[in-house]
Amino acid sequence: MNIKTTKTVLPAVAMTAVSMVLTLAVVVMWLGTAMPWLVALIVGLGIDGGWLATLAYERRLAAQGDHSNVVTGVGWAFGLIATGVLVAHALTAEANTGAWLAVAWLPVAAKALWLVHGLWERTALTATALGSIRGIQQEARDEAAVARARLRSEAATEETRLTAVTQAGARVARVQAKTAQTLSEAWSTLETARKGEGTGSALTSVTAPVTPGVTPRWELPVWGPTAPVTALSLEAAPALTDEALDTLVDQIRHSETPALSYREMATRFRAAGHAASEVRLRAAWKRLVA
Repeated sequence: MNIKTTKTVLPAVAMTAVSMVLTLAVVVMWLGTAMPWLVALIVGLGIDGGWLATLAYERRLAAQGDHSNVVTGVGWAFGLIATGVLVAHALTAEANTGAWLAVAWLPVAAKALWLVHGLWERTALTATALGSIRGIQQEARDEAAVARARLRSEAATEETRLTAVTQAGARVARVQAKTAQTLSEAWSTLETARKGEGTGSALTSVTAPVTPGVTPRWELPVWGPTAPVTALSLEAAPALTDEALDTLVDQIRHSETPALSYREMATRFRAAGHAASEVRLRAAWKRLVA
């Protein structure tokens, strides 16, 4: 009997011994007043003996990997008889009724402990099996941790790339706004000069010697809304479909023997002028090598 089995069998043995001694003592004390004490002793030993015999037979069947409902039923019957004797004695006792009722459940508890011990034995595993289970669980935890780390890394990379694109777009917008403000101020200055009181006479004094009687008209430069800056594209070239991307990745990967690694494939992919985000490129690689 190994140490793990002892954890359940020792409590069952102890509870059985206590309940048998208690049952025998109660039968001798209770029935000894109505019949010879020797007869009462035989009755008590009969109850304990039947219980012990059925328990021993149950353990023998369990050791052989077998089970008998009849034997189990007989064992429970003896346990209930012992419990009934203890309860009846407690109810008819003149004193300490509560104390006797408190211990009347011991036979049933002993049977329940043997039931737990039997379930323990039927579900027990060897050290090798337990080691294999722990290894499988650890491998699953490792794979889950690696997958989480990969997802976090890809998310951080994508977030960094999007942040860089957004900052570049913000810089372009700021430059455009500053340029528009400068042009607006220049246009306002020209408009003020055009409408000034001395502008016409100054132009006349300059152009009259050349073309007498002609007063030139000074038109402002055309000023209108600037063309909006288009949003920066996340990819330098038109986006490839997943099928086209898979085809390109597969061609580049098998362009040499042995097949190229992901890093070499990605370098040649971008050197060839193709464009795709790192996430899509890695997803295409995973679909091909899966």
